[in-house]
Amino acid sequence: MTRTPERPLTSAPVPATHAARRGGPPSVGVGRRSFLLGTGALAALALAGCAPTGSAAGGGSIRFYMQKQEVIAYFDDLLRRFEKATPGVSVVHDSTVAIAPQFVRGQPADVGCFNDNLELARYIERGVLSDLSDLPSASRVRTDISTLTDQYATYPGRTSVLPYSLAAAGVIYNTAIFDRYGLPVPETWSQFVDVCEALKAAGVTPIYATDRDTWTLWQGLFDYSVGSLVDPADFFARLAEQGTDVGPDSPVSFEKTFAVPMERAKVISSYFNADHAVRSYADGNLAFGRGEVAMYLQGPWALGQIALIDETLPVGTFVLPVSENPDDRVARVNIDLGLFIPTASQHVDEARHLVDFLMQPEIIDAYNADNLAYSTRTGAPPQKDPRLAGLQQYVDSASFSQGAGTFVPASIPLGNYLQSATRSGDFDSMLRQLDADWRRLAGRNATV
Repeated sequence: MTRTPERPLTSAPVPATHAARRGGPPSVGVGRRSFLLGTGALAALALAGCAPTGSAAGGGSIRFYMQKQEVIAYFDDLLRRFEKATPGVSVVHDSTVAIAPQFVRGQPADVGCFNDNLELARYIERGVLSDLSDLPSASRVRTDISTLTDQYATYPGRTSVLPYSLAAAGVIYNTAIFDRYGLPVPETWSQFVDVCEALKAAGVTPIYATDRDTWTLWQGLFDYSVGSLVDPADFFARLAEQGTDVGPDSPVSFEKTFAVPMERAKVISSYFNADHAVRSYADGNLAFGRGEVAMYLQGPWALGQIALIDETLPVGTFVLPVSENPDDRVARVNIDLGLFIPTASQHVDEARHLVDFLMQPEIIDAYNADNLAYSTRTGAPPQKDPRLAGLQQYVDSASFSQGAGTFVPASIPLGNYLQSATRSGDFDSMLRQLDADWRRLAGRNATV
């Protein structure tokens, strides 16, 4: 979702934690960290009291917490393989959609496997995650992917999270419909509009949208429209540094910097299905799976649901072009899973051994191939699923960015604003509201 999105690769809609935003400690001024982390200050203060509370049950037993419900069985098999290869060590496998409770109780897992987002960033900032930089597997992680987690948070001198799985998203399209009407995969904004017009003239719904589930709007319409025109990480870093100085005359602002992207979003939304306001993510998967629509602004997590409806449906994916320069195109990505070891772990050696086991090339590559994602290690083989072939070049060349929506704190209801904007066509008011909300939070955090 991840709000990883932050998103599941093969199952149900993105859980609430995919949209979880960062929280953190008070600090002087309103820099990038103090602003983005401010909305979770209370939860972060609880972390200060985290301390070892005793060993895990069973002496040689370590606890592994997994966030993605749909891959629990997959990882359970891996953990049993680890146990066979590591005599005397057993792994208790549990799942949770939230990180906070285990830390607040002072009983975090020995190894966590979670979406890398603003929620996880809170714990990186507090220094309650161990340094993994000296693990052999750490040196095999692509630096252009590990940099993504640093965009949310860092802790001095530590590599707190090892990226395990990279999800890349674009426009899912029905290749048979495109072939039927002789339509090319668009490489520029004007070509994309031409394709939408041709589909509309032929009586085919160009794009299926599902406004009822707000995460689908910011993950798709918002993130795709912004990513190829604005560098989200740079924008939000500069925005946070401005503090309360956010508006049409400030160096960066939603109203000014996102004006062109939201002009694109307004045009794109004009090609949505007429009933987009009341349709859900499940409706979108069903409609696309039945071949009733040409395009769908969703990530790879939707492909498994679509295949359940029609596994023979010819499907492809391309990056949404929102400028006239094809070289501007970037894929929307997120670190779908990252591995970490809390400093409170009483079984650090065993936990480090487990992380290195999971990061073995044959294991990490197989997981990502099976789950429609991309391995984070240097030299990993390409994703062979033909439905994702259109995104491979962007992953290979690091022509990607994390979704702009993942940098917005949860206290700002971005999804609801997008609902209103797509229904009214007034994206300008939405941008002004985002600036006002940002000023409000910046002012509040400056006094913490």
